[in-house]
Amino acid sequence: MEKQKVHYSDLGLSNTKEMFSKAMAGKYAIPAYNFNNLEQLQAIVTACIETNSPVIIQVSKGARSYANETMLRCMAMGAVQMAREAGSAIPICLHLDHGDTFELCKSCVDSGFSSVMIDGSHLPFDENVALAKKVVEYAHQFGVSVEAELGVLAGIEDEVSAEHSTYTKPEEVEEFVRRTGVDSLAISIGTSHGAFKFKAGQPVPPLRFDILEECEKRIPGFPIVLHGASSVVQEYVALINQYGGNLAGAVGIPEDQLRQAAASAVCKINIDSDGRLAVTAKIREYFAKDPKEFDPRKYLGEARKELIKLVKHKNEMVLGSAGKA
Repeated sequence: MEKQKVHYSDLGLSNTKEMFSKAMAGKYAIPAYNFNNLEQLQAIVTACIETNSPVIIQVSKGARSYANETMLRCMAMGAVQMAREAGSAIPICLHLDHGDTFELCKSCVDSGFSSVMIDGSHLPFDENVALAKKVVEYAHQFGVSVEAELGVLAGIEDEVSAEHSTYTKPEEVEEFVRRTGVDSLAISIGTSHGAFKFKAGQPVPPLRFDILEECEKRIPGFPIVLHGASSVVQEYVALINQYGGNLAGAVGIPEDQLRQAAASAVCKINIDSDGRLAVTAKIREYFAKDPKEFDPRKYLGEARKELIKLVKHKNEMVLGSAGKA
């Protein structure tokens, strides 16, 4: 049976165009939260309704496969409907995080995504340009936003991994944006994927705001994206370790640096690891305190509650997106 093509507007979703222009004018960043299951999605959307924040709900290639693409589309449509029934008009974008092929991006466009990322950052410059341009030419026919990446982030998260980071070269951004026609650009300024971003016990090196400023000068008014921007909340790391986990040395990006980035040209900040840590911490705690419990609603319900708390904090205190929908 052939898969049905769906346009994102039929699901009630928004692309990132208006979101980004408002964020840049208002000096805040749109939160982009990764999710893999129903409870995470419910928590993200609930917290964004309660803080009146626009939101990008995003999935990696692995998460899309895990959830099943048809089920995922229905979940995204349900998230929008849930918000509207709560009397909220917050814009919700469904985004592919780190798409690695044209075919994957095309499949996401065809199944109702309103935004896709094509990550050719590991390729030589001209090949990265060619791949991004191909995705743009397809996606823009349907009004779907396209994000690309220049520079490589170290760390491991889902199917994305690199041993060493390579900072974005500001002298390349202008040509890249002009030749590809992308709508936003992820740059590498010292963030990294996963929960082990830096060596424990050593000072966290500050983000390279000089590179960010130079990029901003070369592409003024153009949306810039930060990946790998979880702060790796130490309260959750401690809880996980207290209840049988082994996350010694998990360190992330200080929130004050993210606040500074959100007030600049950075208008989308990706957060994945923090959500995973919040969920895992509460589930581990629940199992340790009530080992007889086997009803998933009980322990996943606690995890969902904690994730709502985390997302509200990020929107209000870190990204500045609360009240901006």
